[in-house]
Amino acid sequence: MLQRLVVILLLVASSASAQSKEFTLSAPDELSAEGFLKHILPRFSLKTGIRVFLNPSPAELEIGASGTPVFRREDTIYFASKADGPHAGAFLNWLVSDVGKRTIESFRPDGVAAYSADVSIQAESAELVLTGDVKLGAKASLEKCGRCHVVSEENRMDAIGSTPSFALMRNFVDWQERFQAFYVLKPHGAFTQVEDVTAPFPKHLPSPIAPVEVTLDEIDAITAFVGSIEPADLGAPLNTK
Repeated sequence: MLQRLVVILLLVASSASAQSKEFTLSAPDELSAEGFLKHILPRFSLKTGIRVFLNPSPAELEIGASGTPVFRREDTIYFASKADGPHAGAFLNWLVSDVGKRTIESFRPDGVAAYSADVSIQAESAELVLTGDVKLGAKASLEKCGRCHVVSEENRMDAIGSTPSFALMRNFVDWQERFQAFYVLKPHGAFTQVEDVTAPFPKHLPSPIAPVEVTLDEIDAITAFVGSIEPADLGAPLNTK
């Protein structure tokens, strides 16, 4: 009897664990209307066991005009912007992997690939003017950001694997805005204090970790440092036949 009860409990726990492998996705209507999402999402779920639910914005991962470039149709590039959750991150990683790229380009409703994994075509942008101290930025990045993000080779083995590296984030179209205002973006606001800018943490909502204390000069320096980093290579375009 006891053995049977243990087996039942294990099955229930396993089922609950499986059900938790899911995330919500927001995407432009045309991706659903053309059947593109019906093509790629089941293949991702079959590979990973993670279920994807389409949901209006805000979702755990959003496909739109900002974030990491993942695929394009003609001159329109689609970007994936991760908001929350490890499963959303797994989907983003899959999209830029060789398997994900092949899946994207295998969608051929009329016998011709409708989407391309070649996202090298980028809109021209005005030259960035970064006035921060790059040397200070490198030091501050390691001290303030290095416990979560890979800042450089110096802390490559010390960061959290589920957070994007600085080099990967350099591919974001809006990377400069993200770094300059990182302290208002989730989850940073819960544990970041900017001198003379942010209010103290409420007594009933203390920082969940050791607070990150930073100045505006350090933020400018960090942004300048990130501007000096070579964007991560997301992979060469696929040559499909």
